[in-house]
Amino acid sequence: MGAGELYGRKAEEDAVAELLAGARSGTSAALVLRGEPGIGKTALLDSAAAVAGDMRLVRGTGVEYEAELPFSGLQLLLGPALGSLGALPGPQRAALEGAFGLAPAAGSEPMLVGLAVLSLLTEYADGAGLLCLVDDAHWLDRASRDALLFAARRLRAEGVVMLFAARDGEESFPAPGLPELLLSGLAPEAAAALLDRHPLAPAVRYRLLAEARGNPLALLELPVALAAEEGGAFAPGALPLTGRLRLAFHGQVSRMPAACQTLLLVAAADETGDLSVILRAAAELGAAAGDLEPAERAGLVLRGGADGTTIRFRHPLLRAAVHQRAPLGQRLAVHRALAGALGAPEHADRRAWHLAAAATGPDEEAAAALERTAAGARERGGHEAAAAAYERAARLSAGPAARAHREALAAEAALEAGDLERARACWDRAARHPDQGPAVNARIAQVRALADFWQGSYPAAHRSLLDGADLVRDTDPGQAAMLLIQAVHTSWYLGERQLATTLGRLAALPLDDADPLAPVGPYLVHLDRDRSGPPPPLSDTLAAIRRRGRVPDQASMILCGAALALGQDADAYELATALAAGHRARGGAGRLPTVLFFMAEGEVFTGRHLDALATATEALGLARDTGQHQWVSQFSSVLAYLDAAKGDEEGCRRGAEAALAGGTAGALSPGAPWAHWSLGLLDLGLGRAEAALARFERLTREPMRHHICATRSTPDLVESAVRVGAPDRAAGPLARFERWAGSVRRPWADALVLRCRGLLAADDEAEAFYTAALELHDQDGRALEYARTALLYGEWLRRARRKAEARGRLNDALEVFDRLGMRPWSERARGELTATGAPDRGPRPAAGAAAGLTPQELQIARLAAQGMSNRDIAAQLFLSHRTVGYHLYKAYPKLGIASRSELRALAGGLGL
Repeated sequence: MGAGELYGRKAEEDAVAELLAGARSGTSAALVLRGEPGIGKTALLDSAAAVAGDMRLVRGTGVEYEAELPFSGLQLLLGPALGSLGALPGPQRAALEGAFGLAPAAGSEPMLVGLAVLSLLTEYADGAGLLCLVDDAHWLDRASRDALLFAARRLRAEGVVMLFAARDGEESFPAPGLPELLLSGLAPEAAAALLDRHPLAPAVRYRLLAEARGNPLALLELPVALAAEEGGAFAPGALPLTGRLRLAFHGQVSRMPAACQTLLLVAAADETGDLSVILRAAAELGAAAGDLEPAERAGLVLRGGADGTTIRFRHPLLRAAVHQRAPLGQRLAVHRALAGALGAPEHADRRAWHLAAAATGPDEEAAAALERTAAGARERGGHEAAAAAYERAARLSAGPAARAHREALAAEAALEAGDLERARACWDRAARHPDQGPAVNARIAQVRALADFWQGSYPAAHRSLLDGADLVRDTDPGQAAMLLIQAVHTSWYLGERQLATTLGRLAALPLDDADPLAPVGPYLVHLDRDRSGPPPPLSDTLAAIRRRGRVPDQASMILCGAALALGQDADAYELATALAAGHRARGGAGRLPTVLFFMAEGEVFTGRHLDALATATEALGLARDTGQHQWVSQFSSVLAYLDAAKGDEEGCRRGAEAALAGGTAGALSPGAPWAHWSLGLLDLGLGRAEAALARFERLTREPMRHHICATRSTPDLVESAVRVGAPDRAAGPLARFERWAGSVRRPWADALVLRCRGLLAADDEAEAFYTAALELHDQDGRALEYARTALLYGEWLRRARRKAEARGRLNDALEVFDRLGMRPWSERARGELTATGAPDRGPRPAAGAAAGLTPQELQIARLAAQGMSNRDIAAQLFLSHRTVGYHLYKAYPKLGIASRSELRALAGGLGL
């Protein structure tokens, strides 16, 4: 049905029309249409295309038999837009060309293709608006699906509308974060009007309306099938509606001549509808081009392409019916014929799958072809397709060793794709082979550990890593070291004892001094609190690694987190910033949240709350868009901390709840430590000291007592204990904090120890501790910690009736709290000032040119102030250049400026 012919879909058409109107004014949107087969999803896409007017259009369809070919759906969809490839940044263009086989694959980051899709759609829209239609999205290959969904989630102000049509059930096309519209059956009046096309006896009409349940395809096709049967009647309820429709299509196909049925079977088994390939294969089976005419006259297949060089079935159920009704022998012959017709190098992947489909037992030719296909898919970022190809190759392998090797490769690829169940099944099969050697078994253990870790099974992941390291400890200490470095990470979530044991095993490893990992262990062992002596500077450790070779990514991440735990905040921040810049340059959106977490921690620790808000907000969006639930938990908790500092109780509790979700009896949720610190800080700021102390004390117990949050929150615990009149409850945690501060040897850590001693000291001794702490704060430059100490000292001075001196310290504290928007702390300082006799001037607005900007506006304004173009900023932040322009347009009035040159003059106010 064309536009204007849809029955009973006015609400759905209005919803789509609203999205199109928004696109014409520059707003983007995405929508998933869901419903059972035949419910009218394709018709609604057709209607959208018809009313899009002068908007540009790209349209594609997922094909069931293409699901194992990476980026096949994406390439067919974006064909009309490829002329705009030249406008993309170099890394994005190279990633997309590699994915499509237009250039050698460079092993780019998986999400870089998604960013390239976003940029390409933006360029092709060209200000006129673009409608992107994807039918049968549930049959898209995984690589295409991930790239399109990443682009859809990052749409903002490009004038692009993306409509996906998919079967019922989220599992068929999981698209979390995108709005959905469920298409149900037509209302009785609309169903009756649609059925009016067919003259039917009243009883048959009534039965058809009841059986079709408002499904438009059933209302159109079942009467045709009924008319072809003798007697014009059918047994109701014998099959589900989809099965009944398939039977109806079977009947239509069975009335075609034999040669025509052969050609239809070849077309059903082919993935692309390429008529030249179909006819070459059909010729091997005795059919020719003229044999297609009866099917075309009956409307079973339709010509496509500018010159009629492709064909497609009228409905996907018709294709399924053709393939399923054919005997096994015929299907095998068709796949053999297609493999023979696809001899050109550019068709190697399709040929490999047809060879596999034609195999009836072990077939090394097909297995080797699939292994090559898998390797190419993996190189292009098509990890799900690679896993499927490796797995099928393993089943076709002639020998057990080759089978185990390919199963192990399948497990790795499945894990890279996030398909944990497939990874688990593959490594279980690989592990059954007894003669594959310790290296392969260690690799299987690593895959198992990563899958367990992603599922939150930290104890199982840790055990697998230790077992894998034991397997290769003597034969390959370098591999063992990498496994143990990863085990340090898993032990972090289990407790101090497990951490110390893992660090001991790493230290005892017989690693060659020339190995790049050799300096890592001696640095990490300082995470063991029982070890005496200060850790070496992180910069020295990195230099020692580089002298031996490249710093492995996994080691860099672990070292970054370890440096924060060891108080080397500046070094950790410098490394994290460098890693983030590298990931941005390579388009590594999926890897960026990890290093942004370390950056956000460093910004919180140094009181740069506005920076931390921008970093954590960006990272949370990326974590959600790339499906990284661990980092969603972590960044929710960091944002909860920032809300706690501002006194936003609702925001803090919402973030903390999101961070704590997913924890189990045997393992913490990743964001739990930060969540507990956040809730404790909220209570402390709002004057609920007893509740705050209980939160902070929870951090001092296993399995969190060694976490960074447990260490850094100790001064808050001490303050809470003093405020509730229970200073003895602070003695143990403070002693532990003092030992840590003594080992890290940082002025700011020593200042915090002095602050705590001042809180616990007798009145005649406290002042010396406070003044010494403030002197160290002055050296370090951490304004927020200075303000917290100044507030406590000012309160002490006010109680000592030294009101004039108190006012100076309290005003110092108030200025910082107001600048950071820390309302509870400002109110506390203001109350103390009032008690000294100072006039109450009321709350002051947060200072700085950037105070009114959203986190993303601030981030974009800062980059623009550095002289970066909109396109450069877009590539850095994984947005489109039009979205960047939109945010700058919104930021300028808030900053009181009108141009980029004025923005550069405001660089200081933006925190540059």
